[in-house]
Amino acid sequence: MAKCLLAISVFLIWTLASSDKICYIYKYSTLSGIRLLRFSLSASTTTSSDVSQQNPGSRESLVFVRLIASFYFIRYFLRAEMATFISVPLKKSSEVDLVKPLSKFVTATYPAGEEQGEYIRSVEELNKLRKSALGRPLDKHESSLEILLRYYDQLCAVEAKFPFSENQLCLTFTWKDAFDKGSLFGGSVKLALASLGYEKTCVLFNAAALASQIALEQNLDSDEGLKAAAKFYQLASGAFGHIKDTVLSALNREPTMDISPETVGTLSLIMLAQAQEVFFLKATSDKMKDGIIAKLANQAADFYSDAFKQCQYKENLPKEVLPVLAAKHCIMQANAELHQSILAKQKKHFGEEIARLQHAAELVKTVASRYDEYVSVKELSDKINRALTAAKKDNDFIYHDRVPEVKDLEHIGKAALVKATAITPPLSAKFTDLFEKMVPMAVQQSMSTYNQRKADTVNRLVGTMREATNLCNGVLASLNLPAALEDLSGDSIPQSIADKARAIVQQGGLQSIEQLIRDLPELLTRNREILDESLKMLDDEESTDSELRSKFNQRWNRTPSGDLYKPLRAEGGNFRSVLDKAVQADQVVRERYNTHCEMIALLCKPEAELSAALPSANPAKTLQGSEVVSVLRSQLSKLEEVKKEREGLEAEIKAVTFDMSTCFLTALAQDGAINEEALSVSQLDQLYGSYTQRVQASLRAQEGLLGNVQASHQEFSSLKQSNSEANDREEVLKKLASAHDSYVEITSNLKEGTKFYNDLTEILLKFQNKCSDIVFARKTERDELLKYVVVMISLTPSLFIFVLNTVVVVSLLQQSIAREPSAASAPGNPPSNQPQTGNPPPMAPPSQAQGPPYPTYQGYPGYAYQMPMGYNPYAAYGQYNMGTPMQPFVPYQQGPVPGQGGYPGAPPTHQSPYPYQQPAQQAPHQPYFPQP
Repeated sequence: MAKCLLAISVFLIWTLASSDKICYIYKYSTLSGIRLLRFSLSASTTTSSDVSQQNPGSRESLVFVRLIASFYFIRYFLRAEMATFISVPLKKSSEVDLVKPLSKFVTATYPAGEEQGEYIRSVEELNKLRKSALGRPLDKHESSLEILLRYYDQLCAVEAKFPFSENQLCLTFTWKDAFDKGSLFGGSVKLALASLGYEKTCVLFNAAALASQIALEQNLDSDEGLKAAAKFYQLASGAFGHIKDTVLSALNREPTMDISPETVGTLSLIMLAQAQEVFFLKATSDKMKDGIIAKLANQAADFYSDAFKQCQYKENLPKEVLPVLAAKHCIMQANAELHQSILAKQKKHFGEEIARLQHAAELVKTVASRYDEYVSVKELSDKINRALTAAKKDNDFIYHDRVPEVKDLEHIGKAALVKATAITPPLSAKFTDLFEKMVPMAVQQSMSTYNQRKADTVNRLVGTMREATNLCNGVLASLNLPAALEDLSGDSIPQSIADKARAIVQQGGLQSIEQLIRDLPELLTRNREILDESLKMLDDEESTDSELRSKFNQRWNRTPSGDLYKPLRAEGGNFRSVLDKAVQADQVVRERYNTHCEMIALLCKPEAELSAALPSANPAKTLQGSEVVSVLRSQLSKLEEVKKEREGLEAEIKAVTFDMSTCFLTALAQDGAINEEALSVSQLDQLYGSYTQRVQASLRAQEGLLGNVQASHQEFSSLKQSNSEANDREEVLKKLASAHDSYVEITSNLKEGTKFYNDLTEILLKFQNKCSDIVFARKTERDELLKYVVVMISLTPSLFIFVLNTVVVVSLLQQSIAREPSAASAPGNPPSNQPQTGNPPPMAPPSQAQGPPYPTYQGYPGYAYQMPMGYNPYAAYGQYNMGTPMQPFVPYQQGPVPGQGGYPGAPPTHQSPYPYQQPAQQAPHQPYFPQP
């Protein structure tokens, strides 16, 4: 019996001592109660023969009496000694793996090397920091607050460097409501969002809550404790105020009640009022002038008044907060009147002194009568009453000063010494950015656009020069130059034709070009298969989702797959258009090859066969020493120099480099935004302006030389003996020269096409991975949701019956216990068998669980896949003009697990045999709030 009573008493004492689960925590001293408890325990081991012999049950009775006495003694000290400062509980977060998605983004965005490895290590450190800040209970110490602030600072720093959003880098953060205690069926209220702003808001809330708890732990009897408490309360006020200003824009949806602007605004006012009260205690401890103390107390009362008005309609806050705020307002107002009365006495305004003391006495009397459960004002009341009694006695017998009405008294001034701490990261003194070397996302996006502009500029300049070179080669081939100058004998292979034939043979001849042509269809087929398979995965999952939606109707309340896959389907359609244009380009290249295939085959033959295939013509040796031949050769030599200069100029243009990130970072730091177009265009003009002028000069030089060549060739043709055989030979030589140029161009085009298809294969594989990831996540989500819906359908008809049956069973057990005789009853007193007059309280229906909604996935807009920079011969057919920029691989984060609420159940199809009674709605208790 004694052990049982001891266990019960210890549990009761522990319950009173561990009040962290409510919003406010009391400081108290229970030393006397503990001593009495120890004394009662010693009684259980007494060996007094007198007690044990006279009454064997008296020892247990003595133990019981002493335990009850110790319990009430401790309870008295709890109420009398407590300092009712309000603290805020912490929010709880679910575990989130930051390593996998962030590492995937790093590997997809940055090239392999030391930089990438450093960023991956930083990701791991960030994950460890989150676990330290949120994955374990935090001590009420400044070191724990430092960890929270450091994680918040890191979130602020990393926000601009990773594309956190539902449709890019999707990380779902789940947090529980700090003030919600949950229910039997629904669990606690929680919200899951794919938003880093949501994570930042909740972390800052926890930092403010922990600061309020640390302030509560300070020793207010010491100067250092008072300063620390004021600092932490002001930090908490600033953090709550910052959340109030930013939460709606950070979440873009309705938040949970604990972080709603109304709630955090109220908490900010409460923390500011408590900080002002701490300054009042500091002034009182330092025995400052009564006029200053009165102003400090009056300002604290004003802050508590504002907090009370804001808190009146906050049903989510614990019920103890409202009466505590009302009581603290009255107490601070009473202190202000008390110290102002002392000032009035010093000025010999005795009537004013009595009026203020009477008002103060009324205020503390109101607190004692209405809020005695929450705060004790006995000491303050005694002090005011003693002063009032002495003042009345002196005034009645000596001064006879008229006592004015309270409304006629001069208003007490106010002195606000507190201010909410501004939340400007970094808040931690030990903060070091883990991703210091990583540029912000705005700079990365600007760099991507700049690189595309640069590639376009390079391709434009290089393409212009290559078009000019092809035009020059075409004109010379049509004039049969330089072969006409080398074929003056009319019976040998011109040297230029022989050189071109050897060049084709060295490059592999027909076999090489035919192999490239055979490879293209295989590459095209592979890319189409990857694309078709990717889109088929989306089709299959969307079809399943539509079937389940039509079957379960409103119960299947997740984002439709058709809406979710729109960006991916648009991207897939873009890829299909690219492949169609590539097929057209392949056909153009094949037709050109068919046109020149015969002449290319002739150039691949041995020199003897090539010479025999050329028609012979009469000799024209008389032209070998003529001036026109010399002029033509000189002009052709200058054209060759122009073409060689272009080759060097092309290499210089491709080699131009410039670190534009520094320019973008400077602009971002100065203006807060980047005007990418203006900065890029200006820088590209500086880099390539001189090269553009040199390209134009080369084109003008070629144009003049070609005009001179055509004029000289016309004179050369008129001097050259003309006959049918000579004309046939010249036509063949022209075709051979043109076949060589076409071979070079076709080979280049086919190599570019092969590279294009291979690069596109890598891009399509990334696209396939994106589709696979989101489909897998959707399937997992679908399976969990399906289980939940099936369970809810099976439970809905019998849920109320189960609840009411449980109530009936509990009621019967209570009645059975009440009918049993009490062990502590006297032997002559029979147990009470009267039935209970009251019915068991009606049970409210289980509230629908307010679990995390499934985040809407919007696709993967963002960054363009970077193709190798260089001249693209397929540009005329639009292969690289892919419209909407293609995106890098981004992992899809699975939404929160279904079953945590958020799915309204359908009403039961039949009426329950037990009538359900709704509890009567009672008006919330409104504490008395006296007006000053």
